[in-house]
Amino acid sequence: MTGIRVTTPDLAAERSLRASGHSWIAGMDEVGRGAWAGPVTVGVAVVPPKATKRTQPRWLRDSKQLSEARRESIFDAVGAWCVDWAVGHASPEECDRWGMRVALRLAAQRALAGLSRLPDALLVDGPLDLVSGPERAAGEFDGSVHPIIGGDARCASVAAASVLAKVVRDRLMRAESEHFPPYAFEQNKGYPSPTHQMALRGYGLSSIHRRTWSFVTSLPWCDGWPVSRENYP
Repeated sequence: MTGIRVTTPDLAAERSLRASGHSWIAGMDEVGRGAWAGPVTVGVAVVPPKATKRTQPRWLRDSKQLSEARRESIFDAVGAWCVDWAVGHASPEECDRWGMRVALRLAAQRALAGLSRLPDALLVDGPLDLVSGPERAAGEFDGSVHPIIGGDARCASVAAASVLAKVVRDRLMRAESEHFPPYAFEQNKGYPSPTHQMALRGYGLSSIHRRTWSFVTSLPWCDGWPVSRENYP
């Protein structure tokens, strides 16, 4: 964790929304956007109406500020603290077919569909609204959406969503590693580690790799494969 400024999220944004008339507030965050293999995953966490800084789980942070062991150790406590939570995925095939922005929206919709209690306001990490498209279809989330840059480090609900999504996706990638040993997914979770990159040059793409990402153009036998401009870094 060297070089990362560790901050403790608070409930200021959630309190502000509650003061403006919202009853059920949730945080939302994505993980896996920069991976080369595996799904992109979105977590959503509905916080208790009377949540306070004192009732927050110990060690609740943006998932990037925590070790894998720490995330696993607080996972149950974070889930129990939430009124409700869910995680949604978009597959590598959907990332390739639709591009990352649409894939993120699909994963967000699936996360929201997994809740038994829909919030009426969402705090979303980053500058983008992960939920709304140009037009909201019938049955989609119709509450207010509030993107917050650095929300996973600042807002307790977003930090909770971050931890829940990260742990669920990490577990999925560890399970996938049994089927694809050369890529060491249990270690890198689909991100471009040296071992992962070396395996790609030796074995090529697995069935869970994203095939329109820019890294594909550097592989020996993938010259000429279609690569989406959206999926360049």
